[in-house]
Amino acid sequence: MSRMIAASLATLAIASLATAARAETNVTVSETHLCCGQCLKGVEAALKDVKGVTQKSDQGAKTIAIVAENDEAAQKAIDALAAAGFYGKTDNQAVKYKTATAASGTVEKAEVSGLHNCCGQCTTAIKKAVTSVSGVTGTSVKNKETTFTVEGKFSPSDLQAALLKAGFNCQVK
Repeated sequence: MSRMIAASLATLAIASLATAARAETNVTVSETHLCCGQCLKGVEAALKDVKGVTQKSDQGAKTIAIVAENDEAAQKAIDALAAAGFYGKTDNQAVKYKTATAASGTVEKAEVSGLHNCCGQCTTAIKKAVTSVSGVTGTSVKNKETTFTVEGKFSPSDLQAALLKAGFNCQVK
């Protein structure tokens, strides 16, 4: 009888461990702008206070691998990355960046804010993304500044899409 109870308890313990292992959520964010050690430190700083999350960034692969206790913690990590100005594609259907929205139509001036811009390489990548947008004639972006203006006759949604594609989360107003 005691062997049956011990066997039942062992089976229950194994089942509990298997359930706990399944509850873990893994998310890889790819195509993120990670040009230097400061970018990696920015990711670390963005995620350091998110409970139940660990991360490993790979500068060469432009990826951030997140291991979270559950989907909710993983989503908080993605939200923290977005707030810090990082963007990328996620490989987990349950965990996503919130849809970025910018005004439709054409404008002559827009303000971009909230993106990660820690060094000259970031600034160069931002300028490249901004100037790739049809109708943009200039920008005030400067090294280490996270807010700047863009001028010309362009679509704000095209501007935002170009920055997202370059791995930068931002707001365009």
